Amino acid sequence: MMGRGIEAVLFDKDGTLFDFAATWNTFAARLIDQLSEGDDLRRHGLARALKFDLESGRFLPDSPVIAGTNREVALLIAPILPRRTVDELEALIMAEAEVAPLSEAVALVPYLAGLAARGLTLGVMTNDSESVARAHLRAAGIEGMFDFVAGADSGHGAKPSPLPLLAFATATGHAPERVVMVGDSLHDLVAGRAAGMWTAGVLTGMAGADALAPMADVILPDIGHLPGWLAEVVT
Repeated sequence: MMGRGIEAVLFDKDGTLFDFAATWNTFAARLIDQLSEGDDLRRHGLARALKFDLESGRFLPDSPVIAGTNREVALLIAPILPRRTVDELEALIMAEAEVAPLSEAVALVPYLAGLAARGLTLGVMTNDSESVARAHLRAAGIEGMFDFVAGADSGHGAKPSPLPLLAFATATGHAPERVVMVGDSLHDLVAGRAAGMWTAGVLTGMAGADALAPMADVILPDIGHLPGWLAEVVT
């Protein structure tokens, strides 16, 4: 048992297990090009809706896509693409997301094996779709290392609601105060606080330390620093 009885770690996926910019900037640029179909006006309209800077090829820090669900992204761009339904757009986004180029924040297989060896229960809760999340975890060779994987469409709700986090605690048999929620966005940390969990912010997403600090028990450069923090917390 580690840090004040912390028994379990619940990770966000994008920006936490995987570096957000390295993975999703490429995805967004490709999606915008595909949906614009050579129409420059439509291309710029999609970029504005997604708050994606075409010149730098990066999401703006306040983009709603960063912590949003696939459904929310589809709703954002639907007015620009009136010939496509929201359902069609959501399905397309999910299909493209499944093959997004993944960039691990740290070498995940040995990292997660190390946490499990310390007796910690591991889970993932993402605002992505569960099928996409599982595809990404499978591609990284780590799906089987988690006792719980949930997305925004898994029936527990989406962050910043604490309900999906509490579903993890219930499913794994841990009291919320024995769980640490690890994420790169305020959605993650607000949900963690509301669930009564410890909260650890990481800087491999789009939010800076100043933005995350009010809701975080600790700010870490990346998840690789989590074991050191757990060891330092008084038991």
